[in-house]
Amino acid sequence: MDPRESLLPDELTALARRVIEENAAAGRKVTVAESCTGGLVAAALTEIAGSSDVLDRGFVTYSNEAKQELLGVSPDIIDTFGAVSIACVWAMAQGALKHSQADVSVAISGIAGPGGGSREKPVGTVVFAKAVRGEEDSTSEEKHFEPGTRAEVRLQAALVALELLLP
Repeated sequence: MDPRESLLPDELTALARRVIEENAAAGRKVTVAESCTGGLVAAALTEIAGSSDVLDRGFVTYSNEAKQELLGVSPDIIDTFGAVSIACVWAMAQGALKHSQADVSVAISGIAGPGGGSREKPVGTVVFAKAVRGEEDSTSEEKHFEPGTRAEVRLQAALVALELLLP
């Protein structure tokens, strides 16, 4: 893609292109449930021509209320484990599948900074979950990115989320 054709970094659009092409070839639709990335993953996917054949929808659930209302995340999960937790992103990924026509979902929640971190969950902590329709298990992981700029944390989180969407 000509860099002048995208607002986003080349590495992000290149990976998004792979996600669109490989999921199209596999006949899969995807959905994303984003918190700290604020729609960046969906934006990267929609930079790619043909994305409408693959991306079903994206949920930007930045607030805890949005996670509960749009994705059905239990308030007990947020109260007990926090919004930046494996339990929360697992529920977000399941909720994204439930409220979409997608075959696979990825959820992201984290602390991009520069504030908001704690000793237990420092700035740069991001959690991810991937769920596949019809499968009981989901993939989940916690990453700790170097707390550089807010943009750097969000970009690294979006790249990990896109990797999880590859078949």
